[in-house]
Amino acid sequence: MTLPIERARSRKPITWLTILGVLLLPAAVGGILVAALQNPTERLESMTAAIVNLDEPVEIDGQLTPLGRQLASGLVEGSDELDSNLTWVISNEDDAADGLADGSYQAVITIPEEFSAAATSAGQAISDGGGDAEQATIQVTTPEDGLVADDLITSQIANVAASSMGTLLSEATTENILVGFTTIGDQIGEAADGAAELATGARDAATGAAAIPDGATQLASGATELGNGASSLASGLDTLASKTREAANGASQIGTGLTAGATELQNQAGQMPALVGAVETGTAAATDTATQTAGLAQRLGAMAASCDPMTSGDLCAELAAEAANAADAATSAGTASGYLTTVSPQIATLPGAFTTLAAQLGEAGAGATGLADGLNQLASQGLDESASGARALATGASQLSDGATELATGAGELATGLDTLATGTGDLAGGLRTASDSLPSFSDSESTSLASVIADPVASKGADGATIFGPTAIPLLAAVVLWFGSLASFLVMRAYTARTLTSRRSSAGLALRAFAPAAAIGAAQGLLVSLIVQIVAGYDAAAWWAFAGIAVLAGVAFAAVNQALVAVFGGVGRWVSALVGVLAIATGLISTVPGWLADLGASLPTSPAFAGLITANGGAAAALIVWGVLSLVATTVAVALRRTTSVKAALATA
Repeated sequence: MTLPIERARSRKPITWLTILGVLLLPAAVGGILVAALQNPTERLESMTAAIVNLDEPVEIDGQLTPLGRQLASGLVEGSDELDSNLTWVISNEDDAADGLADGSYQAVITIPEEFSAAATSAGQAISDGGGDAEQATIQVTTPEDGLVADDLITSQIANVAASSMGTLLSEATTENILVGFTTIGDQIGEAADGAAELATGARDAATGAAAIPDGATQLASGATELGNGASSLASGLDTLASKTREAANGASQIGTGLTAGATELQNQAGQMPALVGAVETGTAAATDTATQTAGLAQRLGAMAASCDPMTSGDLCAELAAEAANAADAATSAGTASGYLTTVSPQIATLPGAFTTLAAQLGEAGAGATGLADGLNQLASQGLDESASGARALATGASQLSDGATELATGAGELATGLDTLATGTGDLAGGLRTASDSLPSFSDSESTSLASVIADPVASKGADGATIFGPTAIPLLAAVVLWFGSLASFLVMRAYTARTLTSRRSSAGLALRAFAPAAAIGAAQGLLVSLIVQIVAGYDAAAWWAFAGIAVLAGVAFAAVNQALVAVFGGVGRWVSALVGVLAIATGLISTVPGWLADLGASLPTSPAFAGLITANGGAAAALIVWGVLSLVATTVAVALRRTTSVKAALATA
C-alpha cells in the first residue's frame, strides 16, 4: 500500500514498509548499542584470563607465607562489589603465551618468583632493625589485537587486586608497630595510674582533713548557740507552765459556774408546765370573749337599729355607741386570741428546751472541770519535765563545743601531713605519665583503623571505575540515534514537494505538509527508543516519563532541523546532518576534546536533547522548541525561494 508522501530523488511512491523501516531504525540501533555497552561488568565471565603463579613462598617467624597463591586466590574469588568476575584459568608460561596468541585468553597475569619476598621485605626490615625493602610487582599482558576496553578491564582488576594485597600487608605491618607502642605505653601508664591514684587519694584525704577544722569550728559555734537556745527554751517552758496552771484555775471556775447555772435552769424548767397551762387557758378565754363580745355587738346594733329616737330619746344614741364599743372589744379580743393561738404551741416547747439547755450546761461544766485537770497535768508532767530536759541539753551543747574546738586543732595538723604526702606522690605520677605520654597508645580497633588509613591514605568516591558505561551514555546514545533516525526520514522523503512551483498552497503550508509525516515518525522514534531504554535501564516511572517526553520532543525537533538542512542545502544538507551526528558522539564521549570542538558541539541541536535526556528541564525543552521553530522558518523561506524560477527552468521541468 502506497502513501501520499513523495520519495526523495525518485518518482517511486513511499509504502508503509518504508515508513516502518525508518521508524524502527533508531530503536534498533539504540537497542543494539545499549544492550552491548550497558553494565559490561555484569558480564565479565565472558572474558577469560590466565594466572601464571611463579612465586616462591617465604617463611616469617616459622610460618610459610605464600602471598602469590593468596593473590591468585583473590583474583579467582573476585570482589563482593561486583556481581560477576572474569573466567580465570590457573596456567603456566607456555600455555598462557599460546592462549594469548590464539585468542583463548584476553589477558595473562604473571606473579613473579620473588613476589612474596618483596611484599614482606618492609615488615622484615622493621622486625630485624635493618635491611632493604623492595616493591612487589605483577605483570599484566594483553594481546595486541585485543578489543578496546579489554585492556582497561583486566588492568583495572589486576591493579585493584595488587593494591588490595599491598594494603593488607601494609596494614599488618603498621598494626604490629602500633600494638608494640601501645604495649610499652600501657605498662608505663599502669605505673603512672597507680601513682596518680595514690596521689589523688592522698590529695582527697588532705582536702577532707583540711575541711575538718572549719567544720569543727562551725560545729563548736553551733553547739554554743544550741546551748543558749536550750537555756532560753527552759526559761520559756517555765513561764508556759505557770501560765498553764493559771488557765487551769480559770477553767475550774468556769466549770463550777456552768454546773450551778445548769442546776438553776433545771429548776426553772420545772415551773414551765404551769406557765404553758396558763397561756393555753388565756388563749381559750380570749377566744370565748371574742365570740361573746361579737354577739353582744350584734345584739346592741340590732337594738340601736330598732330604737325609735322619738320615743326613747338619747337611749338610741347610747345603744349605737355601745354597739360600736362592743364591736371594738370583739376585734381586740379576736386579735389577742390570734396571737395567743400562734404563741401557745411555741411556749409549749419551752420546758423541753430548758431541760436540754440545762443538760448541755452541765456537760460543759464537767468538760471545763476536766480541762482544768488536764492543764494542771500538762504543767506538772509535760512542761516542767521539758524545761528540765532543755537545761540538760544546754549543758551537753557546751561540752560538745569544747570537743569540737579540740577536733579542729587536730584536723589541721592531719591536713598538713596528708598534703605533703599528696605532693610527693603527685610528682611521681607526673613523671611516669610524661614517660607514658611520650609513646603513642592505641586500642585494638584504633590500631586496625589507623593502620588501614596509613596503608591506604587516599581514596576516591563517586565515580565508578568498574564500568566504562556511565549514567550519561544512555542519553547520549538516545540523542544520537534519534538524530540519525530523523536523517533517515529525509533520506527517504522529500523536504518539500516536487510540485512546489505549481502548488496553490502557501509556502508555510507546503513546509508543514512535508514536515508532518517526518514529525510523526520522529515522535514515534522517540517513544520507541524510550521503551527500549526502559527495558534495559529500568528507570522509575517519573524519570521514564520525563525521558520519554524529551525524547519525543527531540524526535520532532530533529525532524524539523533535518528538513531545513535538506531544504536549504539539498544533498549537502544530508552530509552536514551526518557530520552533526558524528560531532555529537565525539563531544559527548569524553571531556578532553579540544576547546573549539567542545564549543561547536555545545551549539548543535543535539546538545539540548542530550542535556534534557540526562535531566529533564524546561531549558532543554525550550531550546528544542526554538530549534524546531527556527528550522521550520528556514524551510518555509527555502520553499518560498524555490517558487520563483525562470521560463527556461519551467520548460525544462515540463
